[in-house]
Amino acid sequence: QVQFVESGGGLVQPGGSLRLSCVASSSIFRFYHMGWYRQAPKKQRELVASISRGSSTVYEDSVKGRFTISRDNAKNMVYLQMNSLKAEDTAVYYCNLADGSASWGLGTQVTVSS
Repeated sequence: QVQFVESGGGLVQPGGSLRLSCVASSSIFRFYHMGWYRQAPKKQRELVASISRGSSTVYEDSVKGRFTISRDNAKNMVYLQMNSLKAEDTAVYYCNLADGSASWGLGTQVTVSS
């Protein structure tokens, strides 16, 4: 059972940047598509970005051009670089398999506010 631990969130002003990191508990991670999800209060969790084993990427429309997902299989890590942050990006961010089938970690809080 692969588990994930997210980090890198925080409070940032609109237009600012953050880089989120996720470490997987098992090297089996490298065989799967990975995704970053986010969930705002009282809203459904949504897939923000995903990355394949071959590093092909897909982004939700609202973050295209602003967010970049990447991975380092040797380190069991996946990253989300977030630029030009907006208030609507405020949420708890989670990493998981792209299909969301693994256990959910605690996530990391991202708050975009003046």
